[in-house]
Amino acid sequence: MKTLQQLKTLDVQAKEWFDRQNGNSYFSALVTLNYGLADEERHPVQMQYGYGSQFETAALETLQTLFPRARSLKKSPLWRWCQDHRVILRTSKEENCGKRDVKQYGETPAPATV
Repeated sequence: MKTLQQLKTLDVQAKEWFDRQNGNSYFSALVTLNYGLADEERHPVQMQYGYGSQFETAALETLQTLFPRARSLKKSPLWRWCQDHRVILRTSKEENCGKRDVKQYGETPAPATV
């Protein structure tokens, strides 16, 4: 995808692991741009500390990396940006995953299904 204006859908799927020994939560995610369309792209978010909706902030940072000149991405949360730009946002988080699953999920993107 060459420009941010071509973005129609944004899917963020995350997996979360709770380290009981240290009391910390970690997540990794897969950010899919234009799911199911011809120009679908998948970008992994590596395992990092965070809980709750932190994975959405990490997805926004991924978009900022992909489109560094888009100033509008720096001004609002992900859900607001998607609402303002008429981009369909779908998020999900699978909790209570194993450490290995979370780490692997954020290392390599799954192949596109289109």
